[in-house]
This record gives sequence, structure tokens and C-alpha cells, in this order.
Amino acid sequence: MNTSPTSSYKIRFNDCDLFGHLNNARYIDYFMNAREDHLKEAYDLDLTSYYQTGIAWVVSHHEIAYVRSAIYNEIVTIESTLLEATSDSLWVEMVMTDKGQNHIKSIMRTTFTPVNSKTGRKELHPADFFEWAKTIENTTFQQFTLKERIKELIASLKKEPSI
Repeated sequence: MNTSPTSSYKIRFNDCDLFGHLNNARYIDYFMNAREDHLKEAYDLDLTSYYQTGIAWVVSHHEIAYVRSAIYNEIVTIESTLLEATSDSLWVEMVMTDKGQNHIKSIMRTTFTPVNSKTGRKELHPADFFEWAKTIENTTFQQFTLKERIKELIASLKKEPSI
């Protein structure tokens, strides 16, 4: 099973600052939209269906690094992977690169906490969901801090200058 799905997105004018750079806050939107797309396309997991059954997730933590500007009209590639699933959280890494996946634009790690969408209270993952999530877990990069992960990514890409 593909534990690191990817997709491409075009940087839109209304998401950019006066210099044509993707606004820092908008990176989060691109990452979150990509992850939702990846869940649907790679795993046939539709978040709406889960919400209707009372299962939802809220963001409890973001860690993001901006490495190189994404610019207006540029095509970027976003890859996402589940680093760790526990009974009470999901830890997801998302990486934005240029179209050819030669240069890192940004990396974000997000912790999602399951909540009951009817009560708004924190809950543990249902057993069947947790069992499924463990099958797509990618523990390869868990041991890296974000800074270490950036260095590892740079080393793995074509001639990326060091930070």
C-alpha cells in the first residue's frame, strides 16, 4: 500500500503576498487540502462519512518550516504520510516540493486528535479505524526532529543547496 501519496497543485494569485510568494498561512491550507485529497484518492477514506458517524479530528499541533518560497502560478507537489497512529492521535508529515520534486518548499508535521463530532469531546480512535491506520503508518522518519528531517530531505533531493 502507498504510505506516501502525492498530488500536484497550482499556487493561486489570491493565496500570495505582494511579492508573489505563497502567504505563510496559506501553506497550511494547501497541506490540509492535499492530505484530505490523499485520504480520498489513495485510501478511499472520505472524511464526510466519518463526520456523519460521529468521528472527527481537530488539529492539536502544527510544526512548520518554510525552506524555499512557493510562487504564484507555480506547480508544486505535496506528499503526505502518517508517521504515527496512537489510540488518541495521528501524527502526519506533509512535504511541499517543486513540480519535479527537486527542491523543498516547506514541510509541516501535524498532530490530529480524534473527537466526537456530536459532543465535541476528545475520544479514542475506534478499534477498526486504529487497526486500519496502523496499516498505512510510515515510521521511517519518526526519529527525526523537523530540522533533521529537512537536512535528510535536502540530502536526498537533487543538488538542493543547504539551509
